[in-house]
Amino acid sequence: MKFKDDFLLKYSLPEQTSQALDNIIGYFIQETTAPARYVGEILLVHETLDQSKDRRKAWVYNPGQRRVRRAPDVAFDNPGTNSDNLRTSDQYDMYNGSPERYDWKLIGKKEIYVPYNSYKLNSGAVKYRDLLLKSHINQDLARYELHRVWVVDSTLKPGMSHLYSRRTLYVDEDSWQILAVDCYDRRGQLYRVQEGHVINYYEVPNLWTTLELVMDLSNGRYLALGLQTEEPHSYDFSVKRTPADYQPNALQLRGVR
Repeated sequence: MKFKDDFLLKYSLPEQTSQALDNIIGYFIQETTAPARYVGEILLVHETLDQSKDRRKAWVYNPGQRRVRRAPDVAFDNPGTNSDNLRTSDQYDMYNGSPERYDWKLIGKKEIYVPYNSYKLNSGAVKYRDLLLKSHINQDLARYELHRVWVVDSTLKPGMSHLYSRRTLYVDEDSWQILAVDCYDRRGQLYRVQEGHVINYYEVPNLWTTLELVMDLSNGRYLALGLQTEEPHSYDFSVKRTPADYQPNALQLRGVR
């Protein structure tokens, strides 16, 4: 699958204040560009800060019907968009959305080996066929280093439902980027592992993932998100957008059929 992702992180704009945010912290559009049978499908998300006050709002555009519809299930453990059931909606960007279904505990700080400075994975010299091997990515191209992280543990609240009964997040001390996540099934067994391979985008500046992995230990399959090395364009942080570009009535204008 190929996607074109478009973000406007409203909270990062210099002119924003807490009052001006109006509880919306960001906008997100994901447009499917391949394969042909999915081309033109578009997902729009309005992400809210306090999701106990206002839930995340989402819409989908179906090019066959040429209609925009609300998508209330883009959250929690509903399957991620076109992910072949290898990730949940709240695993995109390592973790996203409301924390309400879990009890959270800050375990403390420790040093572990985590993906870091993964510049080879962002190099135009890397071909997907050389990177994506059976059961795992090519470890000659990945990079790990010993780093201090905050360990944040979460356990599913009584009466709540989720595919993962527990998740342990390893959060970079320097950037607050989530670098790895251990996901446990309902029996308490380690089920899936996430890795966020990060680089510095110096033009912003920002430390962010260039590749996200979700590895299913139960069947040896994995999902790789964010591959860019064979694409004509990478992230373009100079693009100017306004909230008007992320309204439901703008989706049909982006549709291709």
